[in-house]
Amino acid sequence: MVMKRYPNGAYKEFFFMKRAPSPRPEWIELCPIRHSSGNTIDFPMIQDMPSLLWVINLGCIDLNQWYARCDDVDRPDYLHFDLDPTPGASFAAVLESALAVHEALETLRMPNFAKTTGSRGIHIYVPIARGPTQKQVWTFSKALGLSLAAQHPKLLTAIYKTEKRPRGHVLVDYNQNAWGRTLASVYSVRPKRRAPVSTPLTWREVERGAQIEDFRIDNVPARVRKLGDLWKPLLEPRGRFKLEKYL
Repeated sequence: MVMKRYPNGAYKEFFFMKRAPSPRPEWIELCPIRHSSGNTIDFPMIQDMPSLLWVINLGCIDLNQWYARCDDVDRPDYLHFDLDPTPGASFAAVLESALAVHEALETLRMPNFAKTTGSRGIHIYVPIARGPTQKQVWTFSKALGLSLAAQHPKLLTAIYKTEKRPRGHVLVDYNQNAWGRTLASVYSVRPKRRAPVSTPLTWREVERGAQIEDFRIDNVPARVRKLGDLWKPLLEPRGRFKLEKYL
C-alpha cells in the first residue's frame, strides 16, 4: 500500500508515503520492494481489519495498492485504464468513453470490469493471468489506448502531457500501468463532499448513466449487501485473460 496521508483532514494538504513508519505495531506485514535507485522500501501490507484501522489512523482516506503481489512485484494481476475528463468534458462523455473501451475489450475477448473513481472518472480493469511483466502490461495498454484515441478522435485522447491535451475530451490514461504507479482502490472513500466511494458498476448501470455522487459512504454498504461484491472476479484465479498472446 502506498499511503496517502491527510494529517489535517480531508480538505487540507496531503502527502504520499511509501515506507511503513516507525514505530508501528509488530503485526503490520511488510513488503520490501527494491527501486531503481538501489533503495529497498518496506511498504505496509493492509490485508486485515486491524491493519486497515492502523492505516486509517495515520490519516489515510483513499487507499492506493500495488498492482502485483509481494512475492513478485513486477508481474501484475491486472491491467487497467483510468478514464479522466479534461477541462470541458462532462461525466456523460466519461460514460460514453467507458462503453467504447468496454466494446474494444469485448472484441478482444478480454473480461473487463468498471468502477467509479469516486472523484471524476471511471476505472476499467482487466484481470490477467500472472506472467507478463509490468513493462509488458504497460506496453500493451499504451498500444490499445492510442488505438482507441485514434478511433474516437472527438471523444478520447491519449496525450499524456497536460498542456497538449484537447479540451472536452476524455483521457485514456494507460500510464498508470507503469511500474510503481497506483490508483485509488475499489471501495476507497474519497476526500470529497458527501464522501463518494470508488464503486464497482454493472455495464448496464454505465449505459443508464450512473453518476459519481450516486455511490457514497452512507449507501455503498447496503448496495454490497444487496448485490454482492461486483469486484470479486478481479481476485478469482479462474477466468483471467492470458495476455501473452498479444505480446
